[in-house]
Amino acid sequence: MLTITDLSVRLAGRLLIDQASVQITPGARVGLVGRNGTGKSTLFRAIRGELASESGTISVPARWRVGSLAQEAPNGPESLVAVVLKADLERDRLLHEAETATDPHRIAEIQTRLVDIDAHSAPARAAAILSGLGFSAADQARPVAEFSGGWRMRVALAATLFAAPDLLLLDEPTNYLDLEGTLWLEDHLANYPRTVVVISHDRDLLDTSVDQILHLERGKLTLYRGSYSSFEEQRAARELLDAKQARRQEAERERLQAFVDRFKAKASKARQAQSRVKMLERMRPVAALVREEVREISFPAPEKVLSPPIIAVDNVSVGYDPASPVLRRVTLRIDNDDRIALLGANGNGKSTLVKLLADRLKPFSGAITRAEKLAIAYFAQHQLDELNEDASPYDHIRKLMPEAPEAKVRARAGAIGFSGKAADTKAGSLSGGEKARLLLGLATFFGPNMIILDEPTNHLDIDSRAALAEAINEFPGAVIMVSHDRYLIEACADRLWVVADSAVTSFDGDLDEYRRNVLSQRARADADAFRNGKAERAERPKAEKRGSLKQRIANAETEIARISDIIAKIDTALALPDIFTRDPKQAAQLSKARANAATALERAEEEWLEASSQFDEAGS
Repeated sequence: MLTITDLSVRLAGRLLIDQASVQITPGARVGLVGRNGTGKSTLFRAIRGELASESGTISVPARWRVGSLAQEAPNGPESLVAVVLKADLERDRLLHEAETATDPHRIAEIQTRLVDIDAHSAPARAAAILSGLGFSAADQARPVAEFSGGWRMRVALAATLFAAPDLLLLDEPTNYLDLEGTLWLEDHLANYPRTVVVISHDRDLLDTSVDQILHLERGKLTLYRGSYSSFEEQRAARELLDAKQARRQEAERERLQAFVDRFKAKASKARQAQSRVKMLERMRPVAALVREEVREISFPAPEKVLSPPIIAVDNVSVGYDPASPVLRRVTLRIDNDDRIALLGANGNGKSTLVKLLADRLKPFSGAITRAEKLAIAYFAQHQLDELNEDASPYDHIRKLMPEAPEAKVRARAGAIGFSGKAADTKAGSLSGGEKARLLLGLATFFGPNMIILDEPTNHLDIDSRAALAEAINEFPGAVIMVSHDRYLIEACADRLWVVADSAVTSFDGDLDEYRRNVLSQRARADADAFRNGKAERAERPKAEKRGSLKQRIANAETEIARISDIIAKIDTALALPDIFTRDPKQAAQLSKARANAATALERAEEEWLEASSQFDEAGS
């Protein structure tokens, strides 16, 4: 059990956690929620022992393994599968020891433990997790250094999940995922067999994957049973009771104070008056109902309504290499009030499509027609890094209004959420959510006819996401969304387009149906991975490069040599003349270990044969 008792943690002089207490039972799946800046990540650091507490204690069972997502993305020449497999430290240590162990007793212990932790199926389990997070079989054999930072953070997440710690701490794990990866993760966490605490602002994940909500507010921790929707209902009821209790307490204070004021000068009533003074001193105030108001998000309306369609795409091929377009034969239209969500795994062409629509990418063939004077606002997460870190929100807005008077610039800053001193804070000192608000305000500053939002929610808390959804619904122009946040899509989108297999198609079902389709496809891929550790290879052998196949062959040869060596050592131990009479239990363990090693050897040989065959085909 994870037990936090009277914990106080101060960071940079600010008391974030104030005498907070909670108990989390083994096997619980807990969503840690609270406004940005309340101390959720700080609490994780304290649990991991990275941050000293001012007072109080955190107790984690001695034998529990605590795991969390690495802060830095993995890098280097190792393949994705190899990086993930190394996350199981015990398996990695035992396998290395098995290569050098010579004592028959120790060999038996090692092999028995490897059987107990199902070590030989580990490559298949690692492949299944990587597949769920969007990596093809060919990707899994590539060096991790070949991938971008966002994809490498997915590898880090895969490694954390593969290690399956007793206490799993995840801080905003969906920030690096697309909708498909998020749906897989929701399902994986919902079935996680140990204790998990996840910081998330994703309502659907908190409704699907957890059974308790831990709320951090004003330094205190409160545990609620049920999903996030249940938490909101319980919290509203609790706050209503607190408000009533606060009013009753204030009335009682006024009555006691009136008695003291009336009789404190009378000798006959002095003792009673003094008694009521003590009652007032002991009366602990009920926490007032303090709900920080969420700053609204708004998008200025376009000056003029354009004639539909505002964009028409006819038989377009587009991409970055004319010889290999990302999208082919795309035909679609967008009208003034469309709300369109783009679905499809990362790498299938969603960003290519929005760049085409935003006129940042020209088509190779086909025609694209835009309404005259069409104004498009484009927001993408990578643009957060393009903000001038030394310039304030006021400075950014002043550049767009060089001739405007001071008051007008300040008013526009306030309109996008930066009033008063906040307007003069350097961008480098803003939180991720504040930067996202600023960038949204700058992108839509002149009243566009269409807004393109590429993962706009990554740095927004739950209430700010709700404010964004409201802003989208109130905006009179068209909106194109790419998001892993189901709540935002369900709240705003009235059309779903799937970008996959080099095409853009309309999806007639809802997100629940899409979720079932995605999970069904991933389940089939996972089943393939567990059966033979070769997810997707049978379907796409031609797509794998010769370099990847060569690496698979080399890996298989290394595995064959390693397992053959282990079998030889086990055979040496079993050849001892008195092993079965002197220690029949150990002999049985050795026999079981040999059988498992022989099965693993057979799988490695099959992998070698298949990879060699595909290598020959790829070269022909």
